[in-house]
Amino acid sequence: MSVAPPPEPVRLRTWQGVTLGSLFVGYAGYYVCRSVLPVVSNRMIADPTLGLDDAGYGHLLTVGIVMYAVGKVAGGVFAGLVSARTLFLAGMALSAACVAAFGLAGGLAAVFAVWGANRLVQAQGWAGLVAIARRWSAPVARGRVMGFLTLSYLFGDSLARLYLGAFIKWGLGWRAVAWVAAGTLAALFAVGVFLLRPSPAAVGLPEFEPEPPPARPQLADILARLFTRPAFVLVCGMNAGLTAVREAFNSWTPRYLETEVGLPPEDCGLLSALFPFAGAVAAVLAGFAVDRLRGRFGGLTVGLLAAGVLTMLAVAVLDFRDRPVLALAVTSAVALFIMGPYTFCSGALAQKLGGSAGAGVAANLMDAAGYAVGAVVSGVLAGWLVKQFGFAPLLWVLLGLLVFTLLAAAAFWRDEQVRSRDPSGSASG
Repeated sequence: MSVAPPPEPVRLRTWQGVTLGSLFVGYAGYYVCRSVLPVVSNRMIADPTLGLDDAGYGHLLTVGIVMYAVGKVAGGVFAGLVSARTLFLAGMALSAACVAAFGLAGGLAAVFAVWGANRLVQAQGWAGLVAIARRWSAPVARGRVMGFLTLSYLFGDSLARLYLGAFIKWGLGWRAVAWVAAGTLAALFAVGVFLLRPSPAAVGLPEFEPEPPPARPQLADILARLFTRPAFVLVCGMNAGLTAVREAFNSWTPRYLETEVGLPPEDCGLLSALFPFAGAVAAVLAGFAVDRLRGRFGGLTVGLLAAGVLTMLAVAVLDFRDRPVLALAVTSAVALFIMGPYTFCSGALAQKLGGSAGAGVAANLMDAAGYAVGAVVSGVLAGWLVKQFGFAPLLWVLLGLLVFTLLAAAAFWRDEQVRSRDPSGSASG
């Protein structure tokens, strides 16, 4: 007696789970090969064979972030030309190879070159994820889906720091920890090759939305549509400020905890996981909230960023020396307020503003704007300020960036309100 195939909804949910799970785990793996640098930063600065100090570490961060921004621009082009699955998996494989080479690099020049190459290839992953996730989710659920998937880099960042920080605590050198990171991502790449599918049609299931017409919009048309929308430009500005603040916290928290709070260096990499962990909680809550608000991002974003400005002010004015619990609590509170809006920018808002054909392009261009600013603030500028004056002036710079972001968010909210009242704006989503 033959067994009837499972009902179509059950099969669809199964493949949704497999695909979104593959994206989640794969992009978390990207962060194992990205968070490895701040985790090993104290060990690298202490390595006499490298000759790296705080300013040099800042330059290394800048090289990496600049290359990431360049990769985002290139990925914005590739996202309109090649398979999203190819972008996602190729980024994983190449990043694992680069980080393995990072652990083998014989001098400072080689370290700079290989780390820059790693960030360049890593830039392709998010655009692939956004485009695949859009194909696998219903329009009414995309806020929740992207809220879930943003956990891949927030929890991924946090867990990567705990995972790699444990090897530091066990006594491994920075090179060995880099090889651990590379091997981990290579293993996840192998899993992704077998499990990841680009769309429901690839497994014989109906699409959530009809395919774009055969004459797909040209890249120039997508760019023209995006850059003539005030909302897209404002989101790029918001992403620039938030990315700079996030990159500064992610890159410098281990150094800050050691030099300004007084924690042992072997604990700093582990404890730096709290910032992205708090951001992951914020992303989940923000994703559910924006779906309840029927996709109206403006008011929620303004409220969260206003609270973020006040919390960042507390970070700038309070003395945390020998008060590690307070330091970790207040810096984690910053993440709680800013990471929800951050995840909106190149996630759900990229899907909303980019549409079916331009979601990947929009995501990469938004991120390119963010990382261009982040390269300067969290890299060269932060390194120079920390070396010359300590962390205090850097904290005030980050506060100023959050104020700028709040103003951009207020303008975005105004634009959203105008479009909700004007039927002619409805076509833009």
